Amino acid sequence: MDEADASAISFGTDGWRATLAEFTEPRVRMVGQAVASYLDDEGIDGPVAVGYDARETSPDFASAIADVLAANGRDVVLPERDCPTPVLAWTVAAGDYAGGVMLTASHNPPEYNGVKFLPGDGAPALPAVTDAVVSRLAEPEGDDADAGAIEERDLIGPYLDHALSHVDASLDGVTVAYDAMHGSGRGVTDELLERAGADVVRLRCERDPDFGGGAPEPEAERVPDLIERVTEGEADLGVVNDGDADRIGVVTPDRGYLDPNHFLAATYEYLLDDRGRAVGDADRARGGDVVRTVSTSSLVDRVAEAHGNAVHETAVGFKWVARAMAEYDALLGGEESGGFGLGGHLRNKDGVLFALVAAAADAERAFDERVDALATQHGEIHQDRVSVDCPDDRKQPVLDALADELPETVAGVAVARVNDVDGFKVILADDTWLLMRPSGTEPKLRIYAEALSGDRVDDLLEAGENLVEPLV
Repeated sequence: MDEADASAISFGTDGWRATLAEFTEPRVRMVGQAVASYLDDEGIDGPVAVGYDARETSPDFASAIADVLAANGRDVVLPERDCPTPVLAWTVAAGDYAGGVMLTASHNPPEYNGVKFLPGDGAPALPAVTDAVVSRLAEPEGDDADAGAIEERDLIGPYLDHALSHVDASLDGVTVAYDAMHGSGRGVTDELLERAGADVVRLRCERDPDFGGGAPEPEAERVPDLIERVTEGEADLGVVNDGDADRIGVVTPDRGYLDPNHFLAATYEYLLDDRGRAVGDADRARGGDVVRTVSTSSLVDRVAEAHGNAVHETAVGFKWVARAMAEYDALLGGEESGGFGLGGHLRNKDGVLFALVAAAADAERAFDERVDALATQHGEIHQDRVSVDCPDDRKQPVLDALADELPETVAGVAVARVNDVDGFKVILADDTWLLMRPSGTEPKLRIYAEALSGDRVDDLLEAGENLVEPLV
């Protein structure tokens, strides 16, 4: 094994991502061999599904992974076209697969690519699994004489059939504007909405491996056309997916780009109130608890409390959300970055299914009305975040130093307690909070704040920057 090559491969919050200068075919083949060796050593039988996103290099990287797995005796299933990550994850979970490998850099710019391993339950792999995979990085060593078969299958059709049967959505007379950001949601999310009866206005639903020259990241500043279509009355609701369609953004007529924290709380209340008909049997049978990350707003906590349910807080990263969803038999899991999972469907982020859930909820009662009602019942909550550049090798030293620098007051309010499950979440005496944590996907430190007003959020973010920047 080439130690230099292996040392460049590091699985972070959600797989390994890197620029194409580092993300090379020889290294991708090493990952394929590591997955094959891990499955063999663990005695996990069955074929492996290998998917890929809309990036120019992804199909070839997927073929390279498939070749290595097949050379190790594994049957491999490839999609007929690039596909959303949740389609691959659901395929693995619903079928008799040993696991799945997805080639995607998600929302990163086109000069990136990435790879993630999905265990047989379709949930994100936990560190014990990814560490075991990484420890087996090696040059491919399979024997072509015992090679498995490689075949292409339609993965999207069965997924869409399942989604339509799982979510009871009648969208006749509803117009939804959908922005695929040139990613893998095109022809999938829009098709799902159309099959449910919606009239769909399509934006950026053509494949462009360069994503129009930007990052396929669902943020307000990246979807001006979608916002205009909805706020000007051309559509009742807007939906956008990121590059691999595992995340979702929603646009409403009054608010424009809807805060994902508000979407989570409003959707959670919708699912609780309408569980008898809105979701599948697997969701109706489970409890009503919700799982959220430390960076996600506490608004959903107030909804849960009003319904007599519990909230379970995890570190950032949907792998931790998925684990808690299983542990607590939760109905819903979510994070402020727009990733949401429905327990009875798939313990993983699914921006495709949640487009349908969002449209069904909005058709019954507009999200603008739902969020207004939440504010009336539970009070307004504001949240925002900023980022501070920080090289990966400085992240842990900064956290170590920050542990000794945490003050007794922040922006004039006493510190009540500190949660260190992921960085440092400083909860203040007035129940506002400030979170400082390292990004798992970029060379940055994230600073989040939540308060009862936007001005107070700004004060907290400034205090967080003043704490962190001198330590970088």
